[in-house]
Amino acid sequence: MNESVEHLDMTDPALLDAHRAGDPDAFGVLFKRHRDRLWAVALRTTGNPEDAGDALQEAMISAFKRADSYRGDALVTTWLHRIVVNASLDRLRRNKVRAAQPLPDDLEEYTGRGAVLATDTSGDPEAVALLGDRRRAVLAALDQLPPEQKAALVLVDMEGYPVAQVAQMLDCPTGTIKSRCARGRARLATLLTPVLGTGSPPSPSNPRPSTQPTLGTPEGGAPR
Repeated sequence: MNESVEHLDMTDPALLDAHRAGDPDAFGVLFKRHRDRLWAVALRTTGNPEDAGDALQEAMISAFKRADSYRGDALVTTWLHRIVVNASLDRLRRNKVRAAQPLPDDLEEYTGRGAVLATDTSGDPEAVALLGDRRRAVLAALDQLPPEQKAALVLVDMEGYPVAQVAQMLDCPTGTIKSRCARGRARLATLLTPVLGTGSPPSPSNPRPSTQPTLGTPEGGAPR
């Protein structure tokens, strides 16, 4: 890929327009710009690196070939996320009968690139280890949710996208996203209470135990 200074200064819509006009390098620059965030979403939605890699590759091939389907009614990143999430959900459905695999150890490698889920390494080693155990419990419980609820929680609570933008990504009303998040959080509470003890279990975006009666944030997690 010939990544020129001109390409780097271009906006996302301009890069997509250049790709549609025949620029051989524009789409590669666009993908590289958003690759880490898209990979994190694919990884958390599918639950393992192999499926995440396959889903991301399928999604990017689809986006490359179907660039004309972008109509400009949403951000380019929203359009890309929609394709990646759909590819990830397709993999989840196809692999539904497969035994669950352990969550990857490198999941948090992408935390600093936009994800909300973070590790507090400033505390003592015991506290850090406990936080890690709680996070793994939350992510394992997340894998037991229906795919649509899991996708909504990944995007809203873990990646911090606003509900309205997630509704565009998943092509459904904002009320549906809020309902999926509420049901997903309630299901997580049921799954996690026996594992983590009494009280309100940690949410996907906050693995620390909470004294609040709800999981996550009601209006869509942390703002981007």
